[in-house]
Amino acid sequence: MRFLHILPLAALSTAFIVPNEQIFSELAIDDTTHARANQGSWSEQVLSELKNDFFEAEKGVKEASGNAKHALDEAFSTASDFGSSMTSKVQETAFDAKSWFESATNEAYDALDHHEHPHPPHHGGPPHHKDPHHDHKPNETVWQLLSSSKYTEKFSKLISEYPEIVEKLNSTDSGNFTVFAPKDSAFPDHHPHHKPSKEAIKKFIEYHISDDFYPAGRVLITHTIPTLLEGEHLPGKAAQRLSVHIGLRGLTINFYSRVVAVNIFGTNGVIHGVDNLLIPPPRAFKIIDLLPSEFSTFELALGKTGLLDAYNSTDHPSGTLFAPSNFAFQKLGPKINGFLFSEYGRKYLKALILYHTVPDNVLYSDAFIKADAQDGIPKGHWHVDLPTALEDHSLSIDVGRYGGLIDIKVNAFSRVSVQDGIAADGVIQVVSDVLIPPKKLGSAKLRSSNWFSEKELSVEEFKARFEPFVERMIDL
Repeated sequence: MRFLHILPLAALSTAFIVPNEQIFSELAIDDTTHARANQGSWSEQVLSELKNDFFEAEKGVKEASGNAKHALDEAFSTASDFGSSMTSKVQETAFDAKSWFESATNEAYDALDHHEHPHPPHHGGPPHHKDPHHDHKPNETVWQLLSSSKYTEKFSKLISEYPEIVEKLNSTDSGNFTVFAPKDSAFPDHHPHHKPSKEAIKKFIEYHISDDFYPAGRVLITHTIPTLLEGEHLPGKAAQRLSVHIGLRGLTINFYSRVVAVNIFGTNGVIHGVDNLLIPPPRAFKIIDLLPSEFSTFELALGKTGLLDAYNSTDHPSGTLFAPSNFAFQKLGPKINGFLFSEYGRKYLKALILYHTVPDNVLYSDAFIKADAQDGIPKGHWHVDLPTALEDHSLSIDVGRYGGLIDIKVNAFSRVSVQDGIAADGVIQVVSDVLIPPKKLGSAKLRSSNWFSEKELSVEEFKARFEPFVERMIDL
């Protein structure tokens, strides 16, 4: 794992360009952290190297591009030069399910395991920040930058059909916006046989815009970003979110759209360039269905219990699905699996699925949405009990957030191994083990007790964990 953090950084340093110098001004990172790597945490080293790579990329771009007349054109032009030398081709799809599942960085979680009680980053002195030195202060709004760039003609033409969006992006009184602008080459050359409705195009545009300010430094330590798109199937019609990931292809949005230009500042926000269109996500079940090699057992369980239609419809409540992978089911052993998928075990299998389903509460790795409120998840340790669809039973969730690293555990043991499968009706969090209600000692739950921390469960012990609940199930 010692070289794990180097690979994403190598791709990141050539994946996009920075047209001005104010990048990490909001990050409290000591410039000498990398020199004192053996004194700092793993996450500090990663963030420090990211900072260095950003400034190196910026330096090279400035030397190559000289005095450009248009910041957005300069950014996309240089990004295109970088992109032409890249060997990997980004898959153009509404949801790259395979990339999402493969995004899990188990070694990063293992690093956290070596420190059961991690401490916040520590520095020998106060953080050192370089004073930002812009070539010039922005004098154009985000809309003016988009509409005058030769690289975003198609995107700005779409936006121009919606005066209310133009007004927002052209106003300096509506706060600061963040726009993930697809370059013209991201749009298909052919015209679709069936032109999307005006409402569908508006939703598409809104999914590229956040009404919050996310310069590059903030994006790098963020897991999800709210957009202008209203989530029709989310609690309280909360904002639909984008997922941010740093991997071998650099910085990506929704795991497939690569960020190729960053920090094009306007007077009312910032623009980041992306090389693929951002399509609003499908339902959670569709994502599960796209990954049979990972979730075929779970999908079979939905079919066996008669829950398939409920999970595949838009009528069920939104929420969080803690989805066990095929490997998680395999870890249960052949006896319990044989029982669950038999006629006699069907009601227990249904209870098991309901225990993995949290209706009306959407838990992202860095945000929590309920029917009546939205909360960010603070740094450090955060705990919440989430009521499941299995009546009178909750999941105990512990989130550890340290810089850009987030670790989520369920019932104090099972780790969320793949985070933030963003869906139209909530989010999927993939768990490393099948979740089973913990033992009870009197009236007190043993939060640290789970099947894997003891000997392997027998079928009778497994049934005993669910016996009180199999007759009292909430209809989805």
